[in-house]
Amino acid sequence: MTHTYSIGALAEATDAKVETVRYYERIGLLPEPERTSGNYRAYTGDHLARLSFIRRARDLGFTLGQVRALLGLADNKNNDCCAVDAMARDHLTDIDRKIADLKALRRELNDLLGQCKQGTIADCRIIGALSPR
Repeated sequence: MTHTYSIGALAEATDAKVETVRYYERIGLLPEPERTSGNYRAYTGDHLARLSFIRRARDLGFTLGQVRALLGLADNKNNDCCAVDAMARDHLTDIDRKIADLKALRRELNDLLGQCKQGTIADCRIIGALSPR
């Protein structure tokens, strides 16, 4: 007999929330499981592996659309992995762009803090930078 998991056990095993598991089912990332005679969801090891894949991809910052594409590619084990490599490269480019943006934001906020004279709000450079000109 195949080991089955309740939705709570599956969620716990993958550090997900039960609502997230249901959402992934609803949008088709995770196939609906068989039901027990009591009408409870009965997840299998395949569900656990697929949800683990989804969670790891999300942890790496892939969008749900990208996860869907990666799952489609992963389901065809004999295909060339060029498409996966291209997706990963594109995602890495996006991450590098976000890091550059965050560094620029950090510099700007640090500069504003450096201009702080510990005066009143009327003279606050941070409030001035946030206010419309």
